[in-house]
Amino acid sequence: MTMVQAKPTVRNTKKRIVVEKTFCEFFAGIGLVREGLLASGWSCIYANDISAKKQAMYESHFEGATHFHLGDVWKMEEVVERIIGRPFLATASFPCIDLSLAGHYRGFGGEHSSSFFGFVNVLQALGDRRPPLVMLENVTGFLTSRDGGDFAQAAKTLAGLGYWIDALVLDAKNFVPQSRPRVFLIGVADGLHPPGAVRQTPGQWIPDLWKSKVAASNSVRSSKLIRLMEKVELATGWIALDVPSPPVLKTQLADLADLDDQQEWWNTEEVQRHYAMMSERHKKHVDDLLAEGGRHVGAIFRRGRNHQQRAEVRFDGLAGCLRTPRGGSAKQIIIFVDKGRLRMRWMSAREYARLQGAENFPLDGDKMQLLFGFGDAVCVPVIRWIDAQVLTPIFNKAAAIVQGGSLSSSPRKERRKARVDEVG
Repeated sequence: MTMVQAKPTVRNTKKRIVVEKTFCEFFAGIGLVREGLLASGWSCIYANDISAKKQAMYESHFEGATHFHLGDVWKMEEVVERIIGRPFLATASFPCIDLSLAGHYRGFGGEHSSSFFGFVNVLQALGDRRPPLVMLENVTGFLTSRDGGDFAQAAKTLAGLGYWIDALVLDAKNFVPQSRPRVFLIGVADGLHPPGAVRQTPGQWIPDLWKSKVAASNSVRSSKLIRLMEKVELATGWIALDVPSPPVLKTQLADLADLDDQQEWWNTEEVQRHYAMMSERHKKHVDDLLAEGGRHVGAIFRRGRNHQQRAEVRFDGLAGCLRTPRGGSAKQIIIFVDKGRLRMRWMSAREYARLQGAENFPLDGDKMQLLFGFGDAVCVPVIRWIDAQVLTPIFNKAAAIVQGGSLSSSPRKERRKARVDEVG
């Protein structure tokens, strides 16, 4: 496995180049990063994944997409030759399995999550065509894997390529009724100047405004994350992007769930079997709602607890984090207390799509593959929010400093073009 090591120094060279509002979507899956970026005018010029089934879902949604590359990111030459021009942004939702319990927390030592370095090799090989803006996305285990060592290695590696680094944790529950915290690591080329951003100041005699800015942003940067960032010395440095607090959720699971009689509700025997799997505390919660009357919608995950399977119930208005259905325990269940009647069923593919903010995504193909595709994807409204707060403002700032730059937002008729004096 070839890994790019962080460089001790970073050169800031000025180049006159042409930039467009284009991006590459690495580890694209079914394309929900692209879905989140489309509205503001980003144009995807390259997407890759190793799953033919995800490619089929991607291309059924984005009709006429010819830029999807079914191939391994480690095959660097194949990837680079397919990237035309210089994209402004590259996104990478690299595999999370080795950063979680499912992958025994192997981290970057595992077969799957180490593909991050295949992505880095592509960035390095692009040379002068390297995108000035990079965004990684992964599970929160990215921060704790190998005691923070994997996060530190990723930040150092990108800094070695000339990027200033910021990190945010955003939870989908601020946007949709799904608990889904994710880490976003953003790399900004040395020559870009994000609006309102503050760069880390080395030395003892100059007040470090970076520390003050990140300390005031605990809604997206926890004290634990800040301590981890402070421990990692980068060849460039840390940058605090100007990010507000996420919005307050206005919908609940009941607003997205289908509750009519046409759904595939379980029979009484299956409902009672899952009720019997509940702990006494969860049974009491259900019993209280049944006695109360009214309509109450919740979610169930089946988990192994103390060598037995448990049905864990939540009625807080949120679904649990959607996962890939590799086993029955990974599939989520809708529980519906309907005026004294207890009903249960598997959550549908359409409900998975709604909980990822992709309600209009076509549901073609096998149901399990649909659940797998959505369970392994990003939450679209989260991407839109990051775009609105970070990605598009950075692009617009770059375009604004350029003489003769076009600010057209149409990705088809007139891509945003600008001559930038210094973009990394």
